[in-house]
Amino acid sequence: MSPQQHIDNPIRGGRKSAAVFITLTLAIFVVVLFLPLVTVFFEGLRKGWDLYIASLTEPDAIAAIQLTLLITAIVVPLNTLFGVASAWAITKFDFKGKSLLLALIDLPFSISPVIAGLVYVLLFGTAGWFASVLDQTGVQILFAWPGIVLATVFVTFPFVAREIIPLMQAQGSDEEAAATTLGANGWKTFWAVTLPNIKWALMYGVLLCSARATGEFGAVSVVSGHIRGQTNTMPLHIEVLYNEYNFTASFAVASLLALFALVTLVAKTLLETQFHDELAAQRHR
Repeated sequence: MSPQQHIDNPIRGGRKSAAVFITLTLAIFVVVLFLPLVTVFFEGLRKGWDLYIASLTEPDAIAAIQLTLLITAIVVPLNTLFGVASAWAITKFDFKGKSLLLALIDLPFSISPVIAGLVYVLLFGTAGWFASVLDQTGVQILFAWPGIVLATVFVTFPFVAREIIPLMQAQGSDEEAAATTLGANGWKTFWAVTLPNIKWALMYGVLLCSARATGEFGAVSVVSGHIRGQTNTMPLHIEVLYNEYNFTASFAVASLLALFALVTLVAKTLLETQFHDELAAQRHR
């Protein structure tokens, strides 16, 4: 075998391996992601556009959509504030318990959302730790939107923090230190230096948090009480319709939920495409 053949064989072998892996990846993508997504839209529209619109505009569906949007509108800003504050504390200061704080941020990734919901039942239920206080004040947490907010906050709060912490760690504190030396206070330093450096990672975190908040099922299912037209979010409403064998309506609402996810994905892709150079520059500072 000639030296040239020795050189070419690994290349040919590499191309064959690449073709196998690419084909396998595409096959998994089609079976696991593409076909189910197409099926959702197909089943939702299978009996006509009029029934599809009717399924989305009936009172219980509208209530579920409104509640989902309300919960997302509350949860995302709260988690954005928490994510930025925790990332700032972890990356800019040294203090006892930093490792514990990092571990707590990752806690929702390792705990089932159902368990998170059960914890809130233990705290705010009729026999919970704060039951007497809630009875005296007349505040209702469980089986109402405050409980859904708490459960959704718990399962989504790592997303913003985990997007910006690695970037802030890579960038270091030199620019903030320079701004402080020039007389800028903490808030001015944050708005003029830190925030511009993390804005795209922050946007990613917000998008991911929004997508998870709109689609959360497990924790919300435990604390909501499944009150139709009142505490059912879109995922819970889909389950109710499916259990009632109202498949067309359930797939119609599911397609709207999937559309929200697709919009999030498109927005993320557009950000990556439009600001690719700036993102790369920030990551390599």
